Amino acid sequence: MIREVYITETNCITPLGFDVPSNISAIVHGDSGIQRHEDASLMPVPFYASIISNEKINAAFEKISSTKYSRLEKLMILALEPIIKNSKVALNSKTAFILSTTKGNVTALKVDSEENFNNAHLDVLAQNVADFFQFKTQPIVVSNACVSGILAVSVAKRMIQSELYDNIFIVAGDEVSEFVLSGFNAFQAMSDSPCKPYSKNRTGVSLGEATAAVLVSAEGEKAKIKVIGDSSINDANHISGPSRTGEGLFRSIQNALQEAQINASQIDYISAHGTATPFNDEMEAIALNRLDLQKAPINSLKGFYGHTLGASGLLETVIAIESVNQNMLFESKGFDEIGVSETINVIHKNEEAKIKYFLKTASGFGGCNTAVVFEKVKHELH
Repeated sequence: MIREVYITETNCITPLGFDVPSNISAIVHGDSGIQRHEDASLMPVPFYASIISNEKINAAFEKISSTKYSRLEKLMILALEPIIKNSKVALNSKTAFILSTTKGNVTALKVDSEENFNNAHLDVLAQNVADFFQFKTQPIVVSNACVSGILAVSVAKRMIQSELYDNIFIVAGDEVSEFVLSGFNAFQAMSDSPCKPYSKNRTGVSLGEATAAVLVSAEGEKAKIKVIGDSSINDANHISGPSRTGEGLFRSIQNALQEAQINASQIDYISAHGTATPFNDEMEAIALNRLDLQKAPINSLKGFYGHTLGASGLLETVIAIESVNQNMLFESKGFDEIGVSETINVIHKNEEAKIKYFLKTASGFGGCNTAVVFEKVKHELH
Protein backbone atom coordinates (compact mmCIF):
# COMPACT_ATOMS: atom_id res chain seq x y z
CA MET A 1 0.00 0.00 0.00
CA ILE A 2 1.57 3.32 -1.11
CA ARG A 3 1.41 6.02 1.54
CA GLU A 4 -0.91 8.97 1.05
CA VAL A 5 0.76 12.40 1.00
CA TYR A 6 -0.75 15.69 2.15
CA ILE A 7 0.01 19.39 2.38
CA THR A 8 -0.94 20.50 5.88
CA GLU A 9 0.62 23.98 6.36
CA THR A 10 1.25 26.85 3.93
CA ASN A 11 2.76 30.33 4.02
CA CYS A 12 4.17 32.97 1.66
CA ILE A 13 6.08 36.26 1.75
CA THR A 14 5.44 38.54 -1.25
CA PRO A 15 5.05 42.25 -2.08
CA LEU A 16 1.30 41.71 -1.53
CA GLY A 17 1.69 40.53 2.07
CA PHE A 18 3.67 38.51 4.60
CA ASP A 19 1.08 35.77 5.13
CA VAL A 20 -1.51 33.86 3.10
CA PRO A 21 -4.64 35.83 4.13
CA SER A 22 -3.14 39.20 3.13
CA ASN A 23 -2.07 37.78 -0.25
CA ILE A 24 -5.54 36.36 -0.92
CA SER A 25 -7.16 39.67 0.08
CA ALA A 26 -4.92 41.54 -2.40
CA ILE A 27 -5.71 39.07 -5.19
CA VAL A 28 -9.46 39.29 -4.53
CA HIS A 29 -9.21 43.09 -4.79
CA GLY A 30 -7.16 42.85 -8.00
CA ASP A 31 -3.98 44.40 -6.53
CA SER A 32 -0.70 43.58 -8.28
CA GLY A 33 2.78 43.61 -6.79
CA ILE A 34 4.24 44.65 -10.17
CA GLN A 35 5.38 48.27 -10.15
CA ARG A 36 7.61 50.53 -12.25
CA HIS A 37 11.05 50.76 -10.65
CA GLU A 38 13.93 53.14 -11.17
CA ASP A 39 16.92 51.51 -9.49
CA ALA A 40 20.23 51.86 -11.29
CA SER A 41 21.83 49.26 -9.00
CA LEU A 42 19.52 46.66 -10.58
CA MET A 43 19.09 48.03 -14.11
CA PRO A 44 20.30 51.19 -15.89
CA VAL A 45 16.80 51.93 -17.26
CA PRO A 46 13.36 51.87 -15.57
CA PHE A 47 11.71 48.43 -15.44
CA TYR A 48 8.58 46.67 -14.20
CA ALA A 49 8.97 44.10 -11.43
CA SER A 50 7.40 42.86 -8.20
CA ILE A 51 9.84 43.68 -5.38
CA ILE A 52 9.49 43.35 -1.58
CA SER A 53 10.35 46.42 0.51
CA ASN A 54 13.63 46.05 2.43
CA GLU A 55 12.14 48.01 5.33
CA LYS A 56 9.27 45.51 5.64
CA ILE A 57 11.65 42.54 5.48
CA ASN A 58 13.94 43.93 8.17
CA ALA A 59 11.07 45.02 10.45
CA ALA A 60 9.48 41.55 10.26
CA PHE A 61 12.80 39.74 10.74
CA GLU A 62 13.81 41.81 13.79
CA LYS A 63 10.81 40.31 15.60
CA ILE A 64 12.28 36.80 15.37
CA SER A 65 16.08 37.25 15.28
CA SER A 66 18.91 39.77 15.60
CA THR A 67 21.45 37.51 13.85
CA LYS A 68 22.88 38.69 10.53
CA TYR A 69 21.51 36.91 7.45
CA SER A 70 21.37 37.68 3.73
CA ARG A 71 18.17 39.23 2.37
CA LEU A 72 17.05 35.95 0.76
CA GLU A 73 17.83 33.98 3.94
CA LYS A 74 15.64 36.40 5.92
CA LEU A 75 12.78 35.94 3.44
CA MET A 76 13.07 32.16 3.59
CA ILE A 77 13.23 32.07 7.40
CA LEU A 78 10.20 34.40 7.60
CA ALA A 79 8.21 32.05 5.33
CA LEU A 80 9.15 28.92 7.28
CA GLU A 81 8.99 30.16 10.87
CA PRO A 82 5.19 30.28 11.36
CA ILE A 83 4.50 26.90 9.75
CA ILE A 84 7.21 25.13 11.78
CA LYS A 85 5.75 26.70 14.92
CA ASN A 86 2.10 25.99 14.03
CA SER A 87 2.70 22.39 12.95
CA LYS A 88 4.36 21.32 16.22
CA VAL A 89 6.22 18.69 14.14
CA ALA A 90 9.38 17.41 15.84
CA LEU A 91 12.50 18.24 13.82
CA ASN A 92 13.93 14.74 14.18
CA SER A 93 15.48 12.19 11.80
CA LYS A 94 12.08 11.55 10.14
CA THR A 95 11.60 15.25 9.29
CA ALA A 96 13.41 16.55 6.21
CA PHE A 97 14.04 20.05 4.89
CA ILE A 98 14.03 20.91 1.17
CA LEU A 99 15.18 24.28 -0.12
CA SER A 100 14.12 25.19 -3.65
CA THR A 101 15.67 28.05 -5.62
CA THR A 102 16.89 28.97 -9.08
CA LYS A 103 19.62 31.49 -8.28
CA GLY A 104 19.91 31.50 -4.47
CA ASN A 105 22.29 34.07 -2.99
CA VAL A 106 23.66 35.16 -6.38
CA THR A 107 23.80 38.77 -5.09
CA ALA A 108 26.72 37.73 -2.85
CA LEU A 109 28.89 37.74 -5.98
CA LYS A 110 28.53 41.52 -6.40
CA VAL A 111 31.48 41.99 -4.04
CA ASP A 112 34.49 39.84 -4.87
CA SER A 113 35.74 37.95 -1.82
CA GLU A 114 36.27 34.36 -0.77
CA GLU A 115 33.50 34.63 1.85
CA ASN A 116 30.99 35.97 -0.68
CA PHE A 117 31.96 33.31 -3.21
CA ASN A 118 31.29 30.68 -0.53
CA ASN A 119 27.95 32.27 0.45
CA ALA A 120 26.74 32.09 -3.17
CA HIS A 121 26.76 28.28 -3.05
CA LEU A 122 23.27 26.78 -2.78
CA ASP A 123 24.28 24.23 -0.15
CA VAL A 124 25.54 27.05 2.10
CA LEU A 125 22.23 28.92 1.74
CA ALA A 126 20.33 25.72 2.60
CA GLN A 127 22.54 24.97 5.60
CA ASN A 128 22.20 28.53 6.96
CA VAL A 129 18.39 28.30 6.85
CA ALA A 130 18.42 24.74 8.27
CA ASP A 131 20.71 25.78 11.13
CA PHE A 132 18.35 28.62 12.12
CA PHE A 133 15.63 26.05 12.86
CA GLN A 134 18.05 23.31 14.02
CA PHE A 135 16.92 20.64 11.59
CA LYS A 136 18.56 17.30 12.45
CA THR A 137 18.71 16.11 8.83
CA GLN A 138 20.96 17.28 6.01
CA PRO A 139 19.13 19.91 3.90
CA ILE A 140 18.17 18.89 0.36
CA VAL A 141 18.48 21.43 -2.48
CA VAL A 142 16.16 21.35 -5.50
CA SER A 143 17.38 23.69 -8.23
CA ASN A 144 16.02 22.95 -11.70
CA ALA A 145 15.30 26.30 -13.36
CA CYS A 146 11.74 27.59 -13.02
CA VAL A 147 10.09 24.25 -12.15
CA SER A 148 12.07 24.14 -8.88
CA GLY A 149 9.22 25.24 -6.57
CA ILE A 150 6.70 22.63 -7.70
CA LEU A 151 9.36 19.98 -8.34
CA ALA A 152 10.23 20.21 -4.62
CA VAL A 153 6.66 19.06 -3.83
CA SER A 154 7.10 16.15 -6.22
CA VAL A 155 10.43 15.18 -4.60
CA ALA A 156 8.90 15.43 -1.11
CA LYS A 157 5.95 13.26 -2.14
CA ARG A 158 8.23 10.51 -3.38
CA MET A 159 10.44 10.63 -0.28
CA ILE A 160 7.42 10.25 1.99
CA GLN A 161 6.02 7.42 -0.15
CA SER A 162 9.37 5.64 0.09
CA GLU A 163 9.11 5.99 3.91
CA LEU A 164 12.41 7.85 4.18
CA TYR A 165 10.58 10.64 6.03
CA ASP A 166 7.20 11.31 7.62
CA ASN A 167 7.26 15.10 7.30
CA ILE A 168 9.10 17.43 4.93
CA PHE A 169 9.25 21.21 5.21
CA ILE A 170 9.83 22.98 1.89
CA VAL A 171 10.85 26.58 1.38
CA ALA A 172 11.19 28.06 -2.11
CA GLY A 173 12.53 31.49 -2.96
CA ASP A 174 14.34 33.81 -5.32
CA GLU A 175 14.93 37.55 -5.35
CA VAL A 176 15.05 40.15 -8.12
CA SER A 177 18.74 40.80 -8.81
CA GLU A 178 20.90 42.56 -11.36
CA PHE A 179 22.03 39.13 -12.59
CA VAL A 180 18.49 37.89 -13.27
CA LEU A 181 17.23 41.17 -14.75
CA SER A 182 20.20 41.47 -17.11
CA GLY A 183 19.76 37.84 -18.20
CA PHE A 184 16.09 38.17 -19.14
CA ASN A 185 16.77 41.57 -20.70
CA ALA A 186 19.49 40.01 -22.88
CA PHE A 187 16.84 37.58 -24.19
CA GLN A 188 14.68 40.62 -25.00
CA ALA A 189 12.04 38.81 -22.94
CA MET A 190 11.10 41.58 -20.47
CA SER A 191 7.77 43.37 -20.77
CA ASP A 192 7.68 47.18 -20.95
CA SER A 193 4.52 47.10 -18.78
CA PRO A 194 2.99 44.63 -16.25
CA CYS A 195 2.87 41.22 -17.96
CA LYS A 196 -0.30 39.87 -19.63
CA PRO A 197 -0.20 36.05 -19.73
CA TYR A 198 -1.97 34.43 -22.73
CA SER A 199 -3.00 37.85 -24.09
CA LYS A 200 -2.78 39.02 -27.66
CA ASN A 201 -1.10 42.23 -26.45
CA ARG A 202 1.52 40.62 -24.23
CA THR A 203 5.10 41.81 -24.66
CA GLY A 204 7.02 39.49 -22.33
CA VAL A 205 7.77 38.58 -18.74
CA SER A 206 7.70 40.72 -15.58
CA LEU A 207 10.09 39.47 -12.90
CA GLY A 208 9.27 39.19 -9.22
CA GLU A 209 10.48 37.90 -5.89
CA ALA A 210 8.85 35.87 -3.15
CA THR A 211 9.32 33.01 -0.74
CA ALA A 212 6.76 30.29 -0.02
CA ALA A 213 6.75 27.42 2.45
CA VAL A 214 4.68 24.26 2.94
CA LEU A 215 4.65 21.18 5.12
CA VAL A 216 4.29 17.95 3.14
CA SER A 217 3.23 15.12 5.45
CA ALA A 218 2.09 11.52 5.69
CA GLU A 219 -0.29 12.71 8.42
CA GLY A 220 -3.61 13.80 6.89
CA GLU A 221 -5.83 14.32 9.92
CA LYS A 222 -5.90 18.14 9.55
CA ALA A 223 -5.01 18.28 5.86
CA LYS A 224 -7.18 19.93 3.24
CA ILE A 225 -5.12 18.90 0.23
CA LYS A 226 -3.72 15.55 -0.91
CA VAL A 227 -0.90 15.19 -3.48
CA ILE A 228 -2.08 12.39 -5.78
CA GLY A 229 0.05 12.44 -8.93
CA ASP A 230 3.26 13.97 -10.25
CA SER A 231 5.68 13.81 -13.16
CA SER A 232 8.63 15.74 -14.53
CA ILE A 233 9.72 15.30 -18.16
CA ASN A 234 12.44 17.21 -20.01
CA ASP A 235 11.67 18.01 -23.66
CA ALA A 236 15.41 18.39 -24.50
CA ASN A 237 14.52 21.04 -27.07
CA HIS A 238 16.68 24.12 -26.42
CA ILE A 239 18.58 25.89 -23.63
CA SER A 240 15.83 28.50 -23.26
CA GLY A 241 13.04 27.67 -25.74
CA PRO A 242 10.36 25.07 -24.97
CA SER A 243 9.29 22.34 -27.38
CA ARG A 244 6.94 23.82 -29.98
CA THR A 245 4.64 20.81 -29.62
CA GLY A 246 4.58 21.00 -25.80
CA GLU A 247 5.89 17.43 -25.66
CA GLY A 248 7.57 17.64 -22.24
CA LEU A 249 4.60 19.32 -20.57
CA PHE A 250 2.16 17.00 -22.38
CA ARG A 251 3.93 13.91 -21.05
CA SER A 252 4.34 15.36 -17.56
CA ILE A 253 0.60 16.05 -17.24
CA GLN A 254 -0.31 12.72 -18.85
CA ASN A 255 1.84 10.79 -16.35
CA ALA A 256 0.57 12.81 -13.35
CA LEU A 257 -3.08 12.15 -14.32
CA GLN A 258 -2.32 8.48 -14.79
CA GLU A 259 -0.78 8.17 -11.32
CA ALA A 260 -3.68 10.15 -9.82
CA GLN A 261 -6.06 7.71 -11.55
CA ILE A 262 -8.29 10.44 -12.90
CA ASN A 263 -8.94 11.67 -16.44
CA ALA A 264 -8.60 15.15 -17.92
CA SER A 265 -12.33 15.89 -17.68
CA GLN A 266 -12.13 15.65 -13.86
CA ILE A 267 -9.66 18.53 -13.52
CA ASP A 268 -11.61 21.50 -12.11
CA TYR A 269 -8.83 24.08 -12.30
CA ILE A 270 -5.31 24.55 -13.70
CA SER A 271 -2.74 26.81 -12.05
CA ALA A 272 -0.45 27.23 -15.05
CA HIS A 273 3.01 28.67 -15.59
CA GLY A 274 1.90 31.49 -17.91
CA THR A 275 5.01 33.67 -18.13
CA ALA A 276 3.54 35.89 -20.91
CA THR A 277 6.40 35.14 -23.30
CA PRO A 278 5.21 34.15 -26.80
CA PHE A 279 6.84 30.71 -26.76
CA ASN A 280 5.81 29.64 -23.24
CA ASP A 281 2.14 30.60 -23.51
CA GLU A 282 1.78 29.05 -26.96
CA MET A 283 3.48 25.81 -25.88
CA GLU A 284 1.19 25.49 -22.83
CA ALA A 285 -1.94 26.05 -24.93
CA ILE A 286 -0.84 23.35 -27.40
CA ALA A 287 -0.01 20.83 -24.63
CA LEU A 288 -3.35 21.42 -22.85
CA ASN A 289 -5.31 20.97 -26.10
CA ARG A 290 -3.45 17.74 -26.85
CA LEU A 291 -4.68 16.45 -23.49
CA ASP A 292 -8.26 17.70 -24.00
CA LEU A 293 -7.85 20.16 -21.10
CA GLN A 294 -8.81 23.25 -23.09
CA LYS A 295 -12.12 23.65 -21.21
CA ALA A 296 -10.65 23.51 -17.71
CA PRO A 297 -10.53 26.97 -16.04
CA ILE A 298 -6.92 28.20 -16.11
CA ASN A 299 -5.03 31.14 -14.66
CA SER A 300 -1.53 32.46 -14.38
CA LEU A 301 -0.65 34.36 -11.21
CA LYS A 302 2.28 36.11 -12.91
CA GLY A 303 0.10 39.23 -13.38
CA PHE A 304 0.02 39.57 -9.58
CA TYR A 305 3.54 38.50 -8.64
CA GLY A 306 5.63 38.57 -11.80
CA HIS A 307 7.77 35.53 -12.49
CA THR A 308 9.32 34.61 -9.13
CA LEU A 309 11.57 31.91 -10.67
CA GLY A 310 12.27 29.09 -8.18
CA ALA A 311 9.54 30.37 -5.85
CA SER A 312 6.81 30.50 -8.51
CA GLY A 313 5.69 26.86 -8.51
CA LEU A 314 5.35 26.68 -4.73
CA LEU A 315 3.89 30.18 -4.30
CA GLU A 316 1.27 29.45 -6.96
CA THR A 317 0.46 26.11 -5.29
CA VAL A 318 -0.11 27.90 -1.97
CA ILE A 319 -2.53 30.32 -3.67
CA ALA A 320 -4.21 27.47 -5.59
CA ILE A 321 -4.82 25.62 -2.29
CA GLU A 322 -6.67 28.73 -1.07
CA SER A 323 -8.73 28.68 -4.29
CA VAL A 324 -9.81 25.16 -3.38
CA ASN A 325 -10.48 25.96 0.27
CA GLN A 326 -12.50 29.08 -0.56
CA ASN A 327 -14.27 27.57 -3.62
CA MET A 328 -13.07 30.55 -5.65
CA LEU A 329 -11.30 30.81 -9.01
CA PHE A 330 -9.02 33.86 -9.10
CA GLU A 331 -8.71 36.01 -12.23
CA SER A 332 -5.70 35.68 -14.52
CA LYS A 333 -4.64 39.30 -14.06
CA GLY A 334 -3.73 41.25 -17.19
CA PHE A 335 -5.61 38.94 -19.55
CA ASP A 336 -7.69 40.68 -22.20
CA GLU A 337 -7.91 38.98 -25.62
CA ILE A 338 -6.69 35.43 -26.33
CA GLY A 339 -3.23 35.50 -27.86
CA VAL A 340 -2.44 31.81 -28.41
CA SER A 341 -3.33 29.67 -31.42
CA GLU A 342 -5.30 27.07 -29.43
CA THR A 343 -8.38 27.73 -27.30
CA ILE A 344 -7.91 27.70 -23.51
CA ASN A 345 -10.37 28.72 -20.81
CA VAL A 346 -8.57 31.67 -19.17
CA ILE A 347 -10.32 32.95 -16.01
CA HIS A 348 -11.41 36.57 -16.73
CA LYS A 349 -12.73 37.47 -13.29
CA ASN A 350 -13.00 35.98 -9.80
CA GLU A 351 -15.82 33.44 -9.67
CA GLU A 352 -17.20 30.86 -7.28
CA ALA A 353 -16.53 27.24 -8.19
CA LYS A 354 -16.45 23.83 -6.55
CA ILE A 355 -12.94 22.45 -6.97
CA LYS A 356 -12.11 18.84 -6.16
CA TYR A 357 -9.07 18.21 -8.38
CA PHE A 358 -6.56 20.80 -9.54
CA LEU A 359 -3.42 20.66 -11.64
CA LYS A 360 -0.27 22.74 -11.12
CA THR A 361 2.17 22.99 -14.02
CA ALA A 362 5.53 24.66 -14.56
CA SER A 363 8.12 24.80 -17.32
CA GLY A 364 11.61 26.23 -17.45
CA PHE A 365 14.90 26.77 -19.20
CA GLY A 366 16.71 23.68 -20.39
CA GLY A 367 13.41 22.04 -21.34
CA CYS A 368 12.23 21.08 -17.83
CA ASN A 369 8.51 20.55 -17.16
CA THR A 370 6.67 19.46 -14.01
CA ALA A 371 3.01 18.65 -13.35
CA VAL A 372 1.40 17.80 -10.00
CA VAL A 373 -2.24 16.82 -9.40
CA PHE A 374 -3.92 17.67 -6.07
CA GLU A 375 -7.20 16.57 -4.51
CA LYS A 376 -9.36 18.35 -1.95
CA VAL A 377 -9.68 16.26 1.20
CA LYS A 378 -13.13 15.82 2.71
CA HIS A 379 -13.06 14.93 6.39
CA GLU A 380 -15.83 12.72 7.67
CA LEU A 381 -17.86 14.09 10.58
CA HIS A 382 -17.84 11.68 13.51
